[in-house]
Amino acid sequence: MLAKHTVSRCGACGAVLPIATASLEQCPNCRVPIHACRQCTHFDTGRRFECAEPIQERVADKNARNECASFSLRVTVERDASPDSTRPGDIRRGFDNLFKK
Repeated sequence: MLAKHTVSRCGACGAVLPIATASLEQCPNCRVPIHACRQCTHFDTGRRFECAEPIQERVADKNARNECASFSLRVTVERDASPDSTRPGDIRRGFDNLFKK
């Protein structure tokens, strides 16, 4: 079984961001503002004003910094697929177990 970990990534370049970004103003890799709609948990293109939260007016530029009180940095759970995350014997044993009678 692959290991899982929580991570926050930049919406523009995909760089890993520290989850505690209260003091972080912009992405250290591409310099895009962190406190923007595209970086937020509530950003949803299928919703009214592209936000899952009830907001009064639409924010035009989703990549620009804003002062939304509902902002929460998007955090996702990813699987660790690096070669060090599992032992090769475990993988082989799991594969062999699939075809046992």
